[in-house]
Amino acid sequence: MGKRKAYTPFSTSSEAGTTTAPVEGYINVDQEVKPTVDTGFLDKQGIWQGHQTSDTSFGIYQKDEAIANGGTILTPSVTPEGAWPLDMTGYNDISLAIKVTNTGAYKIEAVMGPDSVGYANLSPVVAAAGLRIGTDGEPSDEGFYAAFQDAAETLGSADAWYIFSIQGRLRNQKLLQFAITNNSGDISTIETAFMRIV
Repeated sequence: MGKRKAYTPFSTSSEAGTTTAPVEGYINVDQEVKPTVDTGFLDKQGIWQGHQTSDTSFGIYQKDEAIANGGTILTPSVTPEGAWPLDMTGYNDISLAIKVTNTGAYKIEAVMGPDSVGYANLSPVVAAAGLRIGTDGEPSDEGFYAAFQDAAETLGSADAWYIFSIQGRLRNQKLLQFAITNNSGDISTIETAFMRIV
């Protein structure tokens, strides 16, 4: 806590407690600076909601072995406890990491999660349906369009992680899943992991 002098339109005799016509003068002002930390808020039901923070490392790991050419995996899957692991509520961006054992082309599409898990209060959903969105700017003036779809991403190195960042297009998607199709020309094991960014 510190003190400073601040300008006031009262006379120095006003500081002493007597009243006279106002003239320029200064008074002592107590000033205290306290640090604050914003960790959340109370929602309209009075329930504490903490602020979302970015993932600090890749998680939600999945390994799908010996996927035939033309075969498709859905990742991630429901956890052993029955929970849905890839909820983007409060997150803006997502990084998708992919490692394959056979180089070549892979189709990657954002889809709706399984019908065994509800979307907010709605169940069942259309499982593995391509996500459709409409946003400000191109190409939203054409109506809904694929939230994310890469028809043929070439992965040129085997047994090494490729990391792809998807910015904004999948934000707040509660039941996010990816359909990855092996179009590499041969059998491939596909590993995936995810990191969400606020």
